[in-house]
Amino acid sequence: MTALVLWLLLLILSWPLAILALLLYPLVWLLSLPLRLIGISVSGVLDLVGAVLQLPARLIGGVRV
Repeated sequence: MTALVLWLLLLILSWPLAILALLLYPLVWLLSLPLRLIGISVSGVLDLVGAVLQLPARLIGGVRV
């Protein structure tokens, strides 16, 4: 709802800029999609490495976090 109000305010103040923002939003979203996928993959790999490093302590019966 806030995004809509801000866009309408921009439309009132500067309609060419608002139309440009409306047209460029899907392009920016498409360009950021691979970066999101890379971020998810890196996070998964780091979680896996952390789990592998903590496995011996968990098998011995160390403190569980």
